[in-house]
Amino acid sequence: MSKSDEVRENVKRYYGSRLESSSDLQTSATSCSLPRSPLPSSVTEALSLVHPEVIKRFFGCGIPVPAKLEGCRVLDLGSGSGRDCFAFSKLVGPSGHVTGIDMTEQLITASRQFVEYHQRKFGHKEPNVTFIQGYMEKLCEAGIQRDSMDVLISNCVICLCPDKKSVLQQAYDVLKDGGELYFSDMYASSIIPDHIKQDPVLWGEGMGGSLFWEDLIFLAHSVGFSTPRLVSASHIEVHNIQLKAKAGGIRYASGTYRLFKLPQQPGMSGAAVSYKGTIPEFPDQLDFDSSNCFKKDVEVEVDAEMAAILQFSRFSSDFTVRMLDKHKSYSESTPQYCHLNPFLLADRWGSSVKQCSKTSR
Repeated sequence: MSKSDEVRENVKRYYGSRLESSSDLQTSATSCSLPRSPLPSSVTEALSLVHPEVIKRFFGCGIPVPAKLEGCRVLDLGSGSGRDCFAFSKLVGPSGHVTGIDMTEQLITASRQFVEYHQRKFGHKEPNVTFIQGYMEKLCEAGIQRDSMDVLISNCVICLCPDKKSVLQQAYDVLKDGGELYFSDMYASSIIPDHIKQDPVLWGEGMGGSLFWEDLIFLAHSVGFSTPRLVSASHIEVHNIQLKAKAGGIRYASGTYRLFKLPQQPGMSGAAVSYKGTIPEFPDQLDFDSSNCFKKDVEVEVDAEMAAILQFSRFSSDFTVRMLDKHKSYSESTPQYCHLNPFLLADRWGSSVKQCSKTSR
């Protein structure tokens, strides 16, 4: 058995049989990396309608819910109990569809039992959510077609995967041009040493497999994604004395990022853009990420990459884009990444949460 297979089997055991409910966690995982602004009413309503048994076995670490999902085809990487999938099935509406993929057979079986319940609860004529067993690193093998998805979400599970580049590559491949990967995860303040990676408990907690935050930028670019956009972040405090000792001086943060699959457009320039106020729950302003807040009818200059995101993503009809005479490709821009550091953002926001514990003791 390869090292990656061994890691996956350990994670399956943690989530398939060891954890019976979120109360088995040492601390509350759902408080991690919450958005700074209140959630839109549509999101809170959707979450409130999810069956209690599904909520009971939710082990995520955030609420990765981007705006403007109606009619979208959404894929949830590591769908777990199905909580996010069922909430999204309401948000995308009857014209959209949600697919959840998870490697744990017990969780997929449990999720499928509630498909009809949520169909009736949301008033859909036909089910608009599907659950499949498979691996995030092998989406195409699991039957997910290339260039077929509008939005991918993931809720604190990529840190459990041993091959993160394959996860990002597969995510890129199954997204349509202009599509988005919007996800919450755990990040480390430095590169994780091998002895921590080899500890099955630390890996199950998400600590052994957390990515050094700067490496996310490199991996995203290496598979073709845009530069990650940091949406929210919180410090993770490790209170368990044994776990803290094993981790040494490494600090952890929870961060939500959004990445876009952009068509190759050489010669793109910066732009002056203005938000039209056309997204129903954001009539006055749209907080796109921690660095970009667009107020209705207020023109602001953005860099070439953000201009491309607003032109080619599902947000294109919500913005007026006036290209500027600065003919510099977004791929040639001088990288300035300190604003993407989740630890600095958590410092600025004064946010701190308890450890996103993945296993019980």
